[in-house]
Amino acid sequence: MTEEAVQPRVKTVRTGNNTKSGLKFSFSSLVLIIFCSFLLVISTFIKLNIIHFSIPSEMFSGRELKIQDYVHTFNLIPQVPAVMFIAGLLGRKFGLASVLIYILTGLFILPVFALGGGWRYLGEYGFGYILAYIPAVYLTGTILKSGFTYKNIGKAVFVGIFTIHIIGILYMLAVAGIRHEGLMFTTGWILAQSGVKIIYDFILSYLSVLVAKYARLVLWLYM
Repeated sequence: MTEEAVQPRVKTVRTGNNTKSGLKFSFSSLVLIIFCSFLLVISTFIKLNIIHFSIPSEMFSGRELKIQDYVHTFNLIPQVPAVMFIAGLLGRKFGLASVLIYILTGLFILPVFALGGGWRYLGEYGFGYILAYIPAVYLTGTILKSGFTYKNIGKAVFVGIFTIHIIGILYMLAVAGIRHEGLMFTTGWILAQSGVKIIYDFILSYLSVLVAKYARLVLWLYM
């Protein structure tokens, strides 16, 4: 028996930035897809109270200001970071399946959206943001397929969030146009959904994809 014949075969797991190997479809991957859909449902009903510094509008009015006038509390629903996490963890194809399960469940099975559910939800101002999860998770997953470098994660998150907010705003404008709503009303909705929220979406989404990166390294060892 030659020395070459007795050499053991060792399975190598790459833990670098290049994570091109995708998740293969199996019972375990199906469980992950369903779990991520459930994660979207959970994130819909979570509110993060973020406190940050702000310049009050009365700063030059002559009124005496207190410390609390410079502090603003922002309520953030972390659903967009959850979508970015799913794109990073599952990739574009399985991530797309997870998002579709969530949307179809909300439209036809259970009221899992923030304001309920059912096919009538198509007429809600904010549904465009939910609908935008479909192209966003696909584009984000496509970019991350080339690697999880810090630069590439930033690019993927930027594209994903930009897609969600642009489609969400356009959908909102379309619904407002059909309902003949005024400019002030529509602008208020846009600022509430796509104002300072974009900044927090980007920060939390970047961190979410980093978590997804290392979650992949752990899960892929056992799947």
